[in-house]
Amino acid sequence: MLMASGYPEDNFMTVNIRMFLDEITETAEIAIDLKPNGALIPLNSIKGAVQKGQVQLGEVRLGVHANEEPMLDLAGVPFVAPDYPTVWLLKDMQKDYVSDWFDSQGLVLLYQAPWPGAGFYTKGPMDSLEAIQGKRLRIPNTPIQSMGNLMGYNAVLLPFAEVPQAFSTGLIDAMFTSPQTGIDIQAWDHTDHFTYVGASLATNAVFMNRRAFDALTPDQQTTVRTAAARAELRGWEMSAAATEAQIVTLREQGMTIGTLPEDIAAKLDEIAPQLVQDWLKIASPEAAEVYQRYQALR
Repeated sequence: MLMASGYPEDNFMTVNIRMFLDEITETAEIAIDLKPNGALIPLNSIKGAVQKGQVQLGEVRLGVHANEEPMLDLAGVPFVAPDYPTVWLLKDMQKDYVSDWFDSQGLVLLYQAPWPGAGFYTKGPMDSLEAIQGKRLRIPNTPIQSMGNLMGYNAVLLPFAEVPQAFSTGLIDAMFTSPQTGIDIQAWDHTDHFTYVGASLATNAVFMNRRAFDALTPDQQTTVRTAAARAELRGWEMSAAATEAQIVTLREQGMTIGTLPEDIAAKLDEIAPQLVQDWLKIASPEAAEVYQRYQALR
């Protein structure tokens, strides 16, 4: 079997996948060849490739497919689930809904894992709200694009792989993303300040072609599910452990770790409810109900 992912070999998401696949190989004798870092299939095309059976397993950031199902990007809406306990709760509340959506696509959801919270990578310090007006900010999803625009940035939605070139050509001046992504693209080559916010812990999903899963024996299916459950918990633990260490790495590479100015923090508090309302406008009634149940338990 083949699996495609879009992130580098030393990214904790990829490390976790390797451990997941090793467990499957050892206990179920299923050989799965992982092709990371978009080497076989670009990140945004992985879901389609798994649906078609070009590869049997894949990994995507769920928000990439929010245009198909807004629920997939609820964790990416700033301040809906800004830390690990809340994003774990949200994952559990969404699980049946998201699993059913994958099933409707001919896919089997195996596990989810969150990215660390995000921050601003800038050229120079984030001194004030006034200083960022009109700057071009790379963002990973539509809700954060709305956040950036409401702050006064000109927010640009760009895939991960295009970020270094966008900095080099002047298409963007700054970006909002996790410490992990900053390390993956060597953000210190393009920016010199990192200001951690948290805001959202966008989630990745690992999934399998339904026909390929159904072709496994019952014992093999159980092994895959058991390994997936362990990978999910491990992914949360690895993400949480990575955040502090990655910020240290950014500092060691010469970046200054900044503090969010009061006026920017106040602006983020002001616009957070609007971002949720924007999501609710496009969500299905069933998805909105999941969100309301989640809010009741926070």
